[in-house]
Amino acid sequence: MNSRKAIFFTIFLISFLVSLPIIPTTATPNITAVFAFGDSTIDSGNNNHITTIFRGDHQPYGQDLPDHVSSGRFSNGKLATDYIVASLGLKQLLPAYLDPSLTDNDLLTGVSFGSAGTGLDPETVALSHALDMQTQLKYFEEALQRIEKKVGAEKARKIVKNALFLISVGSNDMMFNFYDIPVRALEYTIDNYQNLLLQKLESVIKSLYGAGARRIVVAGLPPIGCLPMQVTLGSIIPSFHMLQRVCVNQQNFHSQAYNNKLQTLTSRLQAQHHRAKVLYVDIYNPMMDMIMNPHKYGFEQTLQACCGTGLVEMGPLCNAIDLKCTDASKYVFWDAVHPTQAAYRVIANLYSQNVLPHLVD
Repeated sequence: MNSRKAIFFTIFLISFLVSLPIIPTTATPNITAVFAFGDSTIDSGNNNHITTIFRGDHQPYGQDLPDHVSSGRFSNGKLATDYIVASLGLKQLLPAYLDPSLTDNDLLTGVSFGSAGTGLDPETVALSHALDMQTQLKYFEEALQRIEKKVGAEKARKIVKNALFLISVGSNDMMFNFYDIPVRALEYTIDNYQNLLLQKLESVIKSLYGAGARRIVVAGLPPIGCLPMQVTLGSIIPSFHMLQRVCVNQQNFHSQAYNNKLQTLTSRLQAQHHRAKVLYVDIYNPMMDMIMNPHKYGFEQTLQACCGTGLVEMGPLCNAIDLKCTDASKYVFWDAVHPTQAAYRVIANLYSQNVLPHLVD
């Protein structure tokens, strides 16, 4: 009799434990959609549909995407945003808003408004003819109207409230206007120019908050001085490092200074809006670690890109005629400015580990 009671109790205990909810070790937010704003790091093909030379809609761009499609992504394959939406279970790729095949149903789980070559400074857009940030915000308003028409105002509000808003912009401003064609360097100190950019960025963040965004993540600058294009230009400018392929330290110092200011900005906005999450995501240190410790990630080449000579090619200069490396997964950079799919995967994984948990309400 006692043995039967023991068996009954054991079965009861097991049933009780199995019925308990499983609590994950790291809580994750219930993100309903991802909306991305900024430059080529998140442009999944919007520039295919505007008049600009900053386009990645030709081979060998996209050679490692499904069906080897040159979608307009400035990479051999996926962007970090693609890995993020896939990890959230939303979809496999984050589509471009201007893609003619985009449906209203696609909008419900997110889209990219990004435009390669854009920046926060109007001078940057005047040079690239990309979609400026205000135009991207207007497209978001247009998308929101489509979402409301599809599911109703209340559900649309909930989608936006629970969505993740990613902003990645600023590198083009520094490269185009302060380093490579230094028109702004004649007008501003580096400190004042960074402050100008951050003022414009703050306006973008506040506009998104006003539209209902409550989870906003802003990417910092990468080590700009280590981009193959900047390494090449740095090697031909008279200096102690002339004719050497090394990172331009001064540009990296500027990136770090900007990122410190950006962290202060996001912390201030977070303090002002207690019901929202306004977070900074570090791109600089992960990229620098890939460059300084490549074998840790399976990389072999760091300061030279896969496409062409790997020194200056990007956009129209990176094309099917150029020779390219045989295995892009061994390279940190695909073209002279943009990371490979493998590098974007590392960034996305670190985002999921270090940023996503902080978006939990």
